[in-house]
Amino acid sequence: MLYITKETVNDIMKWDNKPAGYCKSGDTIVFETRDCYDNTITSSERPLGDREGLSNPVTGALYVEGAEVGDILKIEIEDIKLRSWGVMRSSTTAGVFHEKYEKREAIIFEVKDNKIYFDDKLILDADPMIGVIGTAPVEKEGIPTTTPGKHGGNMDCKKIVKGSTIYLPVNVKGGLLSMGDIHALMGDGEVFICGLEIAGEITVKVSVLKNIKLPTPFLHSRGKVMSIQSAKDLDKAGDMAAKEMFEFVKEATKQDDVRTGMLMSLLSDMAVCQVVDPLLTVRVEFPLDVLEKYGYKLP
Repeated sequence: MLYITKETVNDIMKWDNKPAGYCKSGDTIVFETRDCYDNTITSSERPLGDREGLSNPVTGALYVEGAEVGDILKIEIEDIKLRSWGVMRSSTTAGVFHEKYEKREAIIFEVKDNKIYFDDKLILDADPMIGVIGTAPVEKEGIPTTTPGKHGGNMDCKKIVKGSTIYLPVNVKGGLLSMGDIHALMGDGEVFICGLEIAGEITVKVSVLKNIKLPTPFLHSRGKVMSIQSAKDLDKAGDMAAKEMFEFVKEATKQDDVRTGMLMSLLSDMAVCQVVDPLLTVRVEFPLDVLEKYGYKLP
């Protein structure tokens, strides 16, 4: 099994990122990841970190043999393992509440046996998710790992969890898949500026899909399929995600525009993934079992 260590990281997704590893379609790979602070914050007493670090580093890139422009990478999330502690830090410039904070403050939280020890009164169940996962984008200048887009990236979608499958576009030969920014727990919106940021290991199975049409980034998680889109404002992101899902549902069910719209209004759910990145991210969910009643099979 290929193991890509946390020593091979980038803070930009780009066509010319040097591959950290090569795999064949159907292979299983482990990505060892740093936290979004580049593992620099190791104490609450040093909220700015104990060294200069990358911003939101991702591990990679993975070159998938046989992946050509126009293909889709199917990434099955088989496992997410967490470090024994995570960190959250306030921001004076970003996040819904940033005006309340005069300085940056960090708190370290113990994580043990899938539990988060918030304080002496509250223990939370962890629900590990991947904040950043993406391929090299179309844009030649690349896209920073702080930003989401059509390539995936910093979507901060809490549904990208163990057992889920995400579909991403191949924009350059080999795809150049990277991932990182694990959260032990995060609510929709990521309103504070971060989730419980944590280092760890992500085990994935990567396959190349050819001649398949999906509205990437596209996610299958916990019984639902999801279109994930990002834009400078939530209205635009929501419109994009809903329209992508509309066309997908229409094709999957062979309904006309009116009945497709009715199905969407009856069964789809729109949710905000995050409101704190350079582009804002919205997902639209639809139950897979309904599509299967019409004979659709997810690749």
